[in-house]
Amino acid sequence: MQYKQCLKEVEQILQIEKSFDIVKRKLLVQNTELSFLFVDGMIKDDVMERIMEHLLLKGKISKDIQMFADENLAYVEVSVEHDIGNMVTGVLSGACLLLVEGCEDAVLLDVRTYPVRSMQEPEDERVLRGSRDGFVETLIFNTALIRRRIRDSHLRMEYHSVGETSKTDVVLCYMENKADKNILKNMQMQLDNLKVQALTMTQESIVEALVPHTWWNPFPKVRYTERPDTAASNILEGKILLLVDTSPSAMILPTSFFDFVQEPQDYYLPPVTGNYLRFLRILVFFASLCITPLWFHFITNPQLTPSFLNFILLKETPHVPILLQLLLMEIGIDILKTASLNTPNALNNSFSLIGALVLGDFAVQAGWLNAQVILYMAFAAMANFTQASYELGYALKFLRIMLLLFIALIPKIGILIGIVFVLLVMANCKTITKTSYFYPLFPFHPKALKKLFVREKIRSQK
Repeated sequence: MQYKQCLKEVEQILQIEKSFDIVKRKLLVQNTELSFLFVDGMIKDDVMERIMEHLLLKGKISKDIQMFADENLAYVEVSVEHDIGNMVTGVLSGACLLLVEGCEDAVLLDVRTYPVRSMQEPEDERVLRGSRDGFVETLIFNTALIRRRIRDSHLRMEYHSVGETSKTDVVLCYMENKADKNILKNMQMQLDNLKVQALTMTQESIVEALVPHTWWNPFPKVRYTERPDTAASNILEGKILLLVDTSPSAMILPTSFFDFVQEPQDYYLPPVTGNYLRFLRILVFFASLCITPLWFHFITNPQLTPSFLNFILLKETPHVPILLQLLLMEIGIDILKTASLNTPNALNNSFSLIGALVLGDFAVQAGWLNAQVILYMAFAAMANFTQASYELGYALKFLRIMLLLFIALIPKIGILIGIVFVLLVMANCKTITKTSYFYPLFPFHPKALKKLFVREKIRSQK
């Protein structure tokens, strides 16, 4: 396509006169017109200045676009583009489009730069020892952090564009000699065929497309991490990492339930300490699920309460039914969480004081809540924070509420029916490989289960 026609079509699509930040810059070099099109604020100004200075000093301009690029553009990332759609997408992605009079097609210079925050340790995955860097919102920086940790020729960074409007950059990161070929092929096909307008705030759209999911099952099918060391270790184990531009969270696939009980902290401490923390995390997980339902079961059926637990029974009849108190506390804790996210930092201390007084002392004095309800719900809330996965914490909450409802409806055997219900929900979960979400517990595989619960010494690992 000739210069004038190509420039006209690109300008018509971009509607330059209606967007102040899309810049067209013309240069005249030896009676040859050159046109640069780019988005202001998304290119490296100093690099563009040097390229333009170099072109102005040239004595002769080649009429072959490939030869022109080879002779005049001493820059790393330069490509000749023939398709108008790709030219427009390149400009909107931050590249600079260069059209040369007398030449067919155009050149794309990848001189893009994005506003980026400094790399810092993720707030939700802190460790006492270990690296303090974390993923940021710029995709190329995140891939570099992984490359720095895995210097192997089998590491692949496979690019995909997702979103009919946003055209978001998505990268599949995996070890070619370790990743499951069937899973990889399925993910590639799903990404290429994903019909979604944009991924600006809908990263969950990718999860819904890749992972078989039932809306009523609350367990997370994907594990997220913002730590490059965690991401790299999972890649080396044969898992596939999915990175999305503008998101600091990397998705790890496939994921089973027991992947959530492992944390980076376990591997930065001696094996005995790491195993203790992992066991404690698993214990707290089940305690968080069962503590309020068990207490509610015993106070509903005092004749079934063991004698050594008689102290947990209520001494007087509460003004508000215990079930309603527990449900109000579940909702109240979520209200506090939501409010804390929207509270300015300067008011955090005041908010904490108000929340403690309203849900604590004042609620007990007013007769709305029993002190024991606050105690057990406080433990359940703290236990939720021991899980790094926000989604898993809510899965526990929903199942805990279901157990409470079963006990309220069928007092004597409600807890047994509720436990069966929880087990059925767990058994119904499937990973992206269509295997059990709770492997190696269901089906039982002792060696694999031991590896999950007991951290081996590095020299004994294969």
